[in-house]
Parts: sequence; structure tokens; C-alpha cells
Amino acid sequence: MSLLVVGLSHRSAPVSVLERAALHADAQIKLLQDTVAAEPATEAAVLATCNRIELYADVDKFHAGVAELSTLLAQHSGVGLEELTPYLYVHYEDRAVHHLFSVACGLDSMVVGEGQVLGQIKDSLAKAQDLHSAGRLLNDLFQQALRVGKRAHSETGIDRAGQSLVTFGLEQLSFGTPVDDWARGKKALVIGAGSMSSLAAATLARAGVAEIVVANRTSDRAERLAQILTESGDTDVPARAVPMESVPAELTRADLAVSCTGATGLVLTADAVAAAVGGRVPEGAVAGRTAVGDGVREELPPTSVGTDEGCPLDLSVAQSGFSVMGEAAVAGMDAATLEQHAAWVTGGAVDRREAARRSPEADAELITALAATAAAIGRIPERRRPEPAVEAVRPEPVLFLLDLAMPRDIDAAAHRLAGVRLVDIESLAEASADAPMAADVDQVRRIVSDEVAAFGAAQRAAHITPTVVALRTMAADVVANEIARLEGRLPELDDKHRSEITQTVKRVVDKLLHAPTVRVKQLAAEPGGAGYADALRTLFDLDQETVASVSRAGDSTEKNAGPA
Repeated sequence: MSLLVVGLSHRSAPVSVLERAALHADAQIKLLQDTVAAEPATEAAVLATCNRIELYADVDKFHAGVAELSTLLAQHSGVGLEELTPYLYVHYEDRAVHHLFSVACGLDSMVVGEGQVLGQIKDSLAKAQDLHSAGRLLNDLFQQALRVGKRAHSETGIDRAGQSLVTFGLEQLSFGTPVDDWARGKKALVIGAGSMSSLAAATLARAGVAEIVVANRTSDRAERLAQILTESGDTDVPARAVPMESVPAELTRADLAVSCTGATGLVLTADAVAAAVGGRVPEGAVAGRTAVGDGVREELPPTSVGTDEGCPLDLSVAQSGFSVMGEAAVAGMDAATLEQHAAWVTGGAVDRREAARRSPEADAELITALAATAAAIGRIPERRRPEPAVEAVRPEPVLFLLDLAMPRDIDAAAHRLAGVRLVDIESLAEASADAPMAADVDQVRRIVSDEVAAFGAAQRAAHITPTVVALRTMAADVVANEIARLEGRLPELDDKHRSEITQTVKRVVDKLLHAPTVRVKQLAAEPGGAGYADALRTLFDLDQETVASVSRAGDSTEKNAGPA
């Protein structure tokens, strides 16, 4: 087994890089085709989700495989290799198996324990099978990953730790209020009709929203999703489909919008969102404020000079924005007055008697330094007490936006708009970093470790199977040749005796081969057991081409198999 995976995910790369590296459906197909056409790889599969892009391959050379897969990822993602390389991770053989099994169980997900990734793994396998890029190794790997993921969810409480990305996003939008209570009665707009958007629509329907509007570039899919929601016996939420051109108008009516499309550009710009909330927030709530966290802050006016009560400097003679002429504003002031100003700034006091002891030369030196500073920076270097920032109350959100697309569907600048709350993949990644881990996660990790060991043993045993088959084929040929020779020497043998002799010879050969072939499979399944196949071929002088033909026949069967 020479399994190699090269990829990047939310754990290794910032969202900005993941967005740019995202692969649309056609790019994934081309990447698979180019990978299997490359020299080091014989099989390939792509796992592309909203927070990961991974290329799996069966390679015959590790270093050449890493270089080729990294280059292909860069070429098809459009991100330069030098820029992409620092964010790539590489797993090989057992570590690659461990990685995919962990992904299937939800251990590597942005929301630990979520089960949606199982559907994505199944889709990846189906795509590789359709393109005939998945052979025995990747078929076995991905199908076993699906079984391991299902086992983890059925035998442990990992579901209690995890949830879908949709549910987690809605929880972030609701500020800790139970999603069902928060969503009840809201008008929802769902943009997209794929698996993630369908899950979002179903989740919102169960939460009791007042209405769901589905918008999609393909009207048939939008209408189909709306029909499913309407006819569902679980809820009585009305749903209707609209074309994408109606999204701006529908956004003005919506309280909540969830977007997850495969678009390469923005679906909702900040201007479109601003227009949608323009009539629903207090006048002037957007302009003149700077976003700070979840609130807004009034922008402070420019600092002026000589306006504070008690300031010992009278700079009213200086014009606003004076520069080199600033020397005139301080000419004739003694050092004691200047130092009194410094004391006023710091809230301290200056003993004028002590200051008066200074010589005129010291005064002149201080004034000259101050004038030089004014000439350099264009103003008197005044240290004013900063005015306290006036905190303005940010209007309550009237439009909640959940962007689950990669690359993003909604302009990130929309979060700065008053009356808007936006949660996207980037903010979900930050929030999930602090999410508590469930106690069942350790149990899932043990399941993954056990399954990785079992899979490795099965693969090593399978590696020797073609050799064992070739050995038994050779033995059968020997038996057939010897029976033919016997018939030539004893032509008078009747059919009964001929059959008895044939069966006896076959039983002898089978018994002689049984123990060594069973034992060699057991030994080959152990770590480091790959050499037993070579030893068997050497001991029995087996034809390498015969062994290879058995392997190719098995690979052909596996490539036509469907996902579990």
C-alpha cells in the first residue's frame, strides 16, 4: 500500500487561502484526470468540502508523489505553489488512513462530531468511480471510511458533541438563545439548493420559521426543494421558489438568509445588503460610525490646540495647520511656561521657582527644539488629554446572514452595516476553536485506531493474495498435466477410476498448500509483512506477469464497484 494524501483545511490554512483554493465541480474532474495521468499515481480521489481540499492517490514513489500532487493542487486551485505550500499537509500510508477515518468520524471537522462529512466522502468516492480513477485501494479505503464513520456515530455519543455546520452557524447568529426560540416566526431566505442549503432549509423548517423562500440558478432544483419542504409531514412551514434575480427584493422582506452556492464570485454584495436593510434601521445608524466588535463607536473630531480650560499656552494666534511659522507662536515664552504646559498635560505641578533658576540660554535651547519639532511635523507637539470615546448603541439586527459557502457568497463588509449580523466560515472557525470536546471523542479515537490497524492488516493480506492465487493456479496446472500424462500411459482407465485418481491428487496438493498459504497470509498481515509475497514468488518460481494479471483483474472489479 502506497497511499498518499496532500491537502489543506481549516486547521492548516486561513479562510482567505481556502476561498481562493476552492475547486468547483469541473476543476475537481480535471484534477482527477490529470492525477491518474501523472507518472507516480495509479488511483486518485478528491475530497472537497467548504473547509478542506484533499487529494488522495496511490503512488509508487513518495517524494515524487508529494511533489506531483502538490503541483497539481496548485495548478487547479489557481493559488501559486510557493504560496500554497506552507499550508499543505501530507499523510502517507497508515497515517493517511488514520486521517481519512478521523475525517469520516467528524474528529477533524470544524464542528467536532458533525455527520455531514459522511455524505461528502460518499460523493467523492462516487465521482472517482464515475471517472474510473478509483481502484482497489481507494475503493477499499473510502468504503471502509464510511463504515467507520457510521460505527462511530452509532456506538458512541459523538453526536452529542457535534452538530451540523448549519446548526452551529444558527447558534452563533442567535447569541446563545435556543435556535428554535430565536428562529420561530422569522421569514427565511435560502440561497442555493444543494446539500448544505437543503439541510439549512430543513433545519429552519423544524425550528418553526414563518416562511422559507428558496432561490437557485436552476429553477427546477429550487422548486423541487420548496415542494419537499411544503409536502413534508414533519412541519407545516410554507415554502416557495424564486429565481436568483428576485433575491434583492426577497432580501428586503427576510429576517434571515442562508447562502451556500457554488458561485465563484459574490452572491450578495455589501451594497445589496445595505439596500435591503435601508428602511429597517434608524436613520443615520450606518453613517458616521466605526465598527468595533459587536458595537459601533463615534468617530472623534480632529484634535485642536489651545482650547482646553486651564491650558497655559495661548496658541490662538497660530492658524490651523501652521507649519514652519509655528516658531512665532512660541517666540518669547520662557522655559518655565513651556514646562508648566507639560505639567498640565501630565496632571502634575511645576515649581516655578525651580524653573526660574534656568538661564536664558536654556530657555532659548528649549524653544529652538520646540520650533524645530513644529517645523518637522507641521504643528505644536501638544499632548492633549484624550476625549473619552462616545459609545453608540448598535441597532438590534434586523437581518441575520449565514454564509456557508467556500469561497464566500456574502461580502464580508456586510458585517459592518448597522442592523446586520453576519456569520461566515471564518467566524465559525474562530468560534469552533473554543467549542468544548465531548467525553465520547476519546472513545471515537480508539475506534479509529483499531480500524486503522485492521485496515492495514487487511491491505497487507490482500497484497499477498494475487501471489497465493498464482501459486494455486500453478499447482492446478501441474495436476492437470500429470493427469494428462497418466491417461496417455494408461488409456484403458475407465471414467470412474480416472475421476478418483484426479480427485486424490488434487486433495494431496490442496492439503500440502493449505497450511503454508494460510500462514503466509497471517504473516503478511502483520507490520513489515510485505516481503512474504516476494519470498513466495521466489521459492515457487512464480511468473511475475501471472501475479500481475491477477492484481489487474481485481482492480478492474473494484473500479466498477459502487459506494457502500
